[in-house]
Amino acid sequence: MSATAEALPDTRRMWLPRTNPGVYKALVALQRASSEGLSTELAELIRIHASQLNGCAYCLHMHLSDALAAGMEPLSLGMVSVWSEAPHLFSDRERAALALTEAVTRLGENGVPDDVFNSARAVFDEVELGQVVASIVMINAWNRIAVTGRYPAGLDERQLR
Repeated sequence: MSATAEALPDTRRMWLPRTNPGVYKALVALQRASSEGLSTELAELIRIHASQLNGCAYCLHMHLSDALAAGMEPLSLGMVSVWSEAPHLFSDRERAALALTEAVTRLGENGVPDDVFNSARAVFDEVELGQVVASIVMINAWNRIAVTGRYPAGLDERQLR
């Protein structure tokens, strides 16, 4: 359900794929590397939750669409923002990744609490844990670019290159 650029009001203040193609290509390569080896479902949950926390409608729309296209359960996707109140809808690994996503996204003054990190360490091996953290960092980078640039929900730069 992506729209064409012409069908949406153009609220963009910048468009990185056009104005900074070298940076854009490097970010895309880092995005691919960061999620390598993670299941589509886990990677999309991370992207969706960080985008919710950051208020990035552009990325949230894109990743909800991707998750639905991948066959993920709509009810679970609708409950991502309140995952801790609906733990039965998410596996141990998903809950650990969602908690870590919250901590890394809201880094602030307190950093990542030991209990959150240790819970993730208990369900992911060292390589997977690095991939999860890198995936969280990457979606936060994309969220910040899209929010700063005022990218509209429904636009998908992957289809506009």
